[in-house]
Amino acid sequence: KQEIKKHRFFSDDSFWNQPVPDNPEIDSLSNYWIGLLKKDPSKKNFGINTAAYTIPIYTVDENTPKYKVKPYKLSEKEKEIWKTDRDYFGHGKEFDEDSVPIPDESMSDPESDHHLALINWKTNTVWDMWGAVKQPDGTWISNTGMKYSLNGSGVFKTEEFKIINGESVHFHGPGRASGVPIIAGLILLDEVKAGEINHKIAAAIRFNAFQEFVFPAAWSDGNVVGGIPEGSVIQLDPSLDLSKFNLLPGELVIARALQKYGMVLVDNAGGNVLYAQGFYKEKLWNGIIRGWDSGGIETIPLDHYRVLKVGETVKKGDARAKVNKNETPVW
Repeated sequence: KQEIKKHRFFSDDSFWNQPVPDNPEIDSLSNYWIGLLKKDPSKKNFGINTAAYTIPIYTVDENTPKYKVKPYKLSEKEKEIWKTDRDYFGHGKEFDEDSVPIPDESMSDPESDHHLALINWKTNTVWDMWGAVKQPDGTWISNTGMKYSLNGSGVFKTEEFKIINGESVHFHGPGRASGVPIIAGLILLDEVKAGEINHKIAAAIRFNAFQEFVFPAAWSDGNVVGGIPEGSVIQLDPSLDLSKFNLLPGELVIARALQKYGMVLVDNAGGNVLYAQGFYKEKLWNGIIRGWDSGGIETIPLDHYRVLKVGETVKKGDARAKVNKNETPVW
């Protein structure tokens, strides 16, 4: 069965597990950046991906079938799109050192991202993949692959990858274009049902900054000049009275976490989205939270969010596309 989390991911002192301090400094560009989010063609506030474009998690152990996950080979057309001479995306070094345990019932995200995460709770080990696809012969391939400690920092460092400015971090293992673990900031079923989320929440937008990022991001696929750097924290106003909104109990749990911990920009998306644990064979979120374009926290206007003070940005990243200020990016 899919993992229903027993405790939060990463160490207690991990960036992901730190609440926003009282009276945090708000970035001077916060109003401008929130204004960019309002320009999203979807005309939606922050909503939640539950049934597509999110992360399924499976529990594994020493008895789980193991596979040598082969890297997906890029076609000539794909190499042109990604502006690369490389034949493959990247598997991290440790990911390739041994076979990957994948339960027979595993199902990656059914949409094009095909994310998949595997957790061994006994050894505190995580395997995460983007583009994970089971082949007709029963073998697996993936675009990317990372293996790391579940009780570590939850942060990858840019210098860990031999990355060339202008290319995607996907060529070096991470499954998020910002170079963070794909499980970081994921909304999990058991914590919502328990009534409290004790970590920051992952988010994606359309208006990430072109070649700019901040910690905990290790890279960026942003394409908007003057956009919000990936790794930035956006907080829901902690003074906002949530009782004014028609939220389900599970949605209140998420909204309170957005007030206490905030969200972290980890990727590009076709809207303003958060990520809930992906269940694709069973509709386990039904009656608990509403997914994308179904109400819930989407009814909270963007005016109630603010971007916290962004530190010094690293001016590097994916350079495949960019647009000027105030324009809607199109890949």
